[in-house]
Amino acid sequence: MARGREKVKDEHIPLGRQKASRLLNGIVPALRGAVRGEKAPSVTEISQSTRSPFKVLVSTVISARTKDEVTAAASARLFARAPDPKKLARLSEKEIAKIIYPAGFFRTKARNLRALARKLVSDFGGDVPGSIDELLTLPGVGRKTANLVVTLAFGDYGICVDTHVHRIVNRLGVVRTSNPEQTEFALREVLRKEHWIEINDLLVMFGKKICTPVSPRCSVCPIEEKCMKVGVERTR
Repeated sequence: MARGREKVKDEHIPLGRQKASRLLNGIVPALRGAVRGEKAPSVTEISQSTRSPFKVLVSTVISARTKDEVTAAASARLFARAPDPKKLARLSEKEIAKIIYPAGFFRTKARNLRALARKLVSDFGGDVPGSIDELLTLPGVGRKTANLVVTLAFGDYGICVDTHVHRIVNRLGVVRTSNPEQTEFALREVLRKEHWIEINDLLVMFGKKICTPVSPRCSVCPIEEKCMKVGVERTR
């Protein structure tokens, strides 16, 4: 964690840590209320139904730049053929690509999935490692994927920052960062640990329903009065 703190500059938290922390932690109940009844992201549903670190890892890799319904269907097809690392490692890249199509960048993902399965077998005895540092050694796994596996598959502390999380916390004015990694480390400074695991799901669902990338629905937003609307040009 020391390395993460060293990456956070004062400019990344323009409100100051104390004020940013009060704002961000204070809106969590409103976010929960705003997304109550919404369909959870596909990877979250897979984690809840399977409790399998391998399936969480694989479905997260598939999910990048891919719609939830495509991720769910592609993951189900792949798990029917390869429910564990050994079986996945035996499939060819071409077979994997065909199975997960039309997921975004399916050929690149197929190559990474086969490679990570082989590394799981050779280096980790067929088990998915439970630390972010070890997960980052796997092909095709970045911080977003590693944090999501750690939180959803192992129930450990991590903050997964996808495009929705990065956009919304910058729009709020809680952070001022240029990439998801900076956002992750800044949030580690100001978000209470009790909210780390849930914040990704909350902001993903909130970002799809209300705080959309273009023309957010500010007229129905429960946290509108606390939002600085950084970069927002048009609202509904």
